[in-house]
Amino acid sequence: MDVSMRKDSQAEAFEHYRVLLFSIAYRMTGSASDAEDLVQETYLRYQASESEEIVSLKAYLTTIITRLALDYLKSARVTREQYMGTWLPEPILTSDDGEFPLSDLEQQESLSLALLRLLETLSPPERAVFLLHEVFDYPFSEIGMMLSKSTANCRQIYHRARQALQEQRARFESEPQRLRQLLFSFISATQDGNMEALTSLLVESVVSWADGGGKARANLKPLYGKLAVARFWLSVALKNERPGIFTLAEINGSPALLFWEEGQLAGVLSLTLSAGGIQEIYALVNPEKLAYLHRQLAERGITPETSQPTGFSPDQR
Repeated sequence: MDVSMRKDSQAEAFEHYRVLLFSIAYRMTGSASDAEDLVQETYLRYQASESEEIVSLKAYLTTIITRLALDYLKSARVTREQYMGTWLPEPILTSDDGEFPLSDLEQQESLSLALLRLLETLSPPERAVFLLHEVFDYPFSEIGMMLSKSTANCRQIYHRARQALQEQRARFESEPQRLRQLLFSFISATQDGNMEALTSLLVESVVSWADGGGKARANLKPLYGKLAVARFWLSVALKNERPGIFTLAEINGSPALLFWEEGQLAGVLSLTLSAGGIQEIYALVNPEKLAYLHRQLAERGITPETSQPTGFSPDQR
């Protein structure tokens, strides 16, 4: 087989696993743009390999992407520790019509902003073992070979990671219709300046997270408690004099609101729910974190005019 035919064959084989590799890298890093880079680097390393010696291409590629993601997380830790304000994962479009590559792979919760944020509390090895076993169903024996660890050690790391996550995770509800309804009610109450209506939507232990990265105005620390969160969001609506509109989209597997200014994506608002109401609020306004989503929307021709509107805009109070 000549070099050209070999490269074509490798490219075709690699494409079969691109979705899987991107899915692993995104969940590991919380960054879609960096996940793309890691997938490309995996392909380059595969091209440079002696493919005839590869027994299982899936295992081989998964090993490369996992180790690259581990290296990335180690180098990114210092950067994220110095990040201005709260670091949140990049939001991604996952609607069926958007044909996002993660939408048909794994359960909704494994893509949620809530879980991706919690994964940040794990060490890189804990994150890798947990995701590979819990989400992608790899046996501990295979994970051990990927990470150069024993099967018993991987099993121990997994149980430690799972316990750490369970101690932090609330019981979230993910019924889309209820989530859409509370999104609309939340925005309506804030724009109307209705404190009573807004607090009725929130649980006592509600937390509001925001990521502006020092590039857009956002609270630098999370806000805790019904009254503090309600007062903050009412003040945001009161101070916001910029014209814009909200539209509905599926972000990270759940309904969310996109905020547009002058036809450009300016923010994402996402909620997690418990039985009593809104448990967590995620506001992403860092333009760098929105770049990948903005590109997704542009590629699919999604604009405020073509999106599903909420029926009101922030300047209609």
